[in-house]
Amino acid sequence: MTTQAQLRHRYAREAVTTASPAKLVTMLYDRLLKDLHDAETGLGARDIPKSHACLTHAQDILWEFHSTLDTSVWAEGENLKRIYEWAIDMLVQANLEKNIRRVVDVREVLEPLAAAWHEVADQGITGER
Repeated sequence: MTTQAQLRHRYAREAVTTASPAKLVTMLYDRLLKDLHDAETGLGARDIPKSHACLTHAQDILWEFHSTLDTSVWAEGENLKRIYEWAIDMLVQANLEKNIRRVVDVREVLEPLAAAWHEVADQGITGER
């Protein structure tokens, strides 16, 4: 690993370890949206390995959101879980069918959620109990 790569890796590791829970969620949403964008690009270029990697990584992030959502503290959490389940299903289908439209549909639903989390984090709400 080059010195430049080592510095980037250390910066990323420190950013994650010092971030508030709300900031961590925004970081995951940012990566999720990047994966979806890259999957769209990969599918458009018929780059199947790239699109597959991006779609499966996006699903992993969505499963993490789904599994860590505490529905006992927020009544609407069940609805958000259903959105995550729908998105995962759509991405699985997109990967099987190589269907870019399904990826776009998921991205368009998740972008406002990402923006809402960024607003929360920007307001200084940490998400810590």
